[in-house]
Amino acid sequence: MKIRVRFTKVGRVRWTSHRDVARMWERALRRGQMPVSYTAGFTPRPQLSFGLALPTGCESVAEYLDVALDEAVAPSELARQASSMLPEGVDVVAAAVLEPGTNSLQEDVSSCTWEIHVPGVDAEDLDVAIGRALDADSLPITRERKGRDVVDDLRPSVLALSCAASDSDGAQLLAELGTRPRGVRPSELAQALGIELGLARRTCQWIERDGSRWEPLMADPAGTAVIWERAS
Repeated sequence: MKIRVRFTKVGRVRWTSHRDVARMWERALRRGQMPVSYTAGFTPRPQLSFGLALPTGCESVAEYLDVALDEAVAPSELARQASSMLPEGVDVVAAAVLEPGTNSLQEDVSSCTWEIHVPGVDAEDLDVAIGRALDADSLPITRERKGRDVVDDLRPSVLALSCAASDSDGAQLLAELGTRPRGVRPSELAQALGIELGLARRTCQWIERDGSRWEPLMADPAGTAVIWERAS
């Protein structure tokens, strides 16, 4: 069987890399004595499948992991055992049995929603930058790929931008960014907008199909672990 887990990554743990988070989960599941399936071959590895990598330094309340198991385990039990072994800031907020034949998270997720703090900018200035970006035919940025600088256009992947609020510390930017053919990092969005962005938090990952969209696994609004019968 497979279980899909939704978890957070907030606070100081946001400075750990995607690889470090994978190691955290491997240790947590091993110490929790979960019957995780392993690959065959000379160097067996636990069969864990993560969603889109979160940029180091960013927070998230919508990270996902699919765990393959050799024996049936209640999602609530896996969530309880793993949460007790994970570091502060990494908490399971939902877990569910995954239906056979479900696509991988990498295949399914088409966009992500972000909340990003913009320091030293009021709502009016942020609205100007947003309008300029949305009206642009292209938003070229320079990326390094295989040791070479390559110019890419972010505009097709910038699906929505809006100003949520502002205070004495700055403004709050809401952004929905596409993941195909390549995901957009908040730092790249900052480059395209020509403004400095502060702390970024991923709040949703979206699956879109036939005009509908949904999250891979919903979290409980109260913030407690919710166990669903099936994940979508």
